[in-house]
Amino acid sequence: MQKIDLLVNASWVIPVEPEGTVLSNHTLAIHKGQILDIMPTEVARNRYQASTVRQLDQHAILPGFINTHTHAAMSLMRGLADDLPLMEWLNQHIWPTESKWVNEEFVRDGSILAVAEMLRSGTTCFNDMYFFPDVTAQVCEKAGIRAVVGLIALDFPTIWAQTPSDYINKGLELFDKIKNSSLIKTAFAPHAPYTISDAPLEQIRTLADELDIPVHMHVHETRDEIGLSTEKYAVRPLERLNRLGLLSPTMLAVHMTHINDDELELVCRAGIHIVHCPESNLKLASGFCPVKRLMDAGANVALGTDGAASNNDLDMISEMRTAALLGKAVAEDATALNAARILSMATINGARALGMSDETGSLVAGKRADFIAIDLGQVETQPLYNPISQIVYASGRHQVTDVWVNGKQLLAQRKLTTLDEEKLLIKAQIWAERIASTDTHA
Repeated sequence: MQKIDLLVNASWVIPVEPEGTVLSNHTLAIHKGQILDIMPTEVARNRYQASTVRQLDQHAILPGFINTHTHAAMSLMRGLADDLPLMEWLNQHIWPTESKWVNEEFVRDGSILAVAEMLRSGTTCFNDMYFFPDVTAQVCEKAGIRAVVGLIALDFPTIWAQTPSDYINKGLELFDKIKNSSLIKTAFAPHAPYTISDAPLEQIRTLADELDIPVHMHVHETRDEIGLSTEKYAVRPLERLNRLGLLSPTMLAVHMTHINDDELELVCRAGIHIVHCPESNLKLASGFCPVKRLMDAGANVALGTDGAASNNDLDMISEMRTAALLGKAVAEDATALNAARILSMATINGARALGMSDETGSLVAGKRADFIAIDLGQVETQPLYNPISQIVYASGRHQVTDVWVNGKQLLAQRKLTTLDEEKLLIKAQIWAERIASTDTHA
């Protein structure tokens, strides 16, 4: 018998690839952080001798969720200035709060809070966009979660950088510093078409091609954004980005709630990835992304929560259910975005968008052991006919019991193993008192 690190026996294994597959009474064999094999449990017992064996008799095992768009540190602004239009929310509350309070301590504490929430919700990888990405990278490395940290770029000065060149140079320094990490990767993260001009975007395009890293950007989020672009550049934002050469398979366009037929065709022809954030879009009344039409046309659509300041959570199970229901309503088709497709959006599609599908996003021999266990034996998910449908339409994040990244267990029976929950709750309360003292809407 081959000696290995870990065997996880489960009632169901959902590998995601092939889509819709459910394997009953199967086992995941893990060694040195990698998936060795997936096989019937009886076969595994005769083939492997593991240092640790987990028996999960009422659980489904599946790849960890990939949250493809976050602003992790903004968890410290969860619930601040709710129920306002996007630009009022940004201009009168979020940006003033950031100007007053954001520093390395804020980003560290906010990122720790976000990582804790994501792990307890079954997220094993996230794609972030915020200030002090170096601090977020440190938090993720220490916690053991996989992440892509955004090398943010803006035209205007902030506490992180003063000029577009300053943003880009700091981003390049961070890229060089962490390029050999097994957990943390980078992506250029120009904030949005209305916050960054042509010259730095052209430089980012050139550097992204040279370094072979993604470009992660809010695009076509609101009608106001499109109007500003038409007024300033005489074209809609997507066409402006196309003229600058940014539309390519390394581009992640977040939100895309306002696109016409020509733009849909352009998206598919260019091979850009769409990141759908339904709950944030609904809360801010930004619009509706035509997910079914995009996917039917061949676009890769991934799923993200956006930041906790506009969602107000980082719960990918909730996001899947909202995406499924909203997708059906927008398409006026009850068969649109079935549960298996939604699960793919929350896992392998995110990995594809981030250029990481060879290492994560599905349970396949040879990939890294990033996976989660969901307890389907609880009242809320009984009786059970189809585990995938039950996860998407009926389960909750409280049913995520265990999480592994790179074969290391980060959540064990609902307990975080690498983060101090009591300490991070105290820090969150301290920040709440500080921020409330300076925002009248808090």
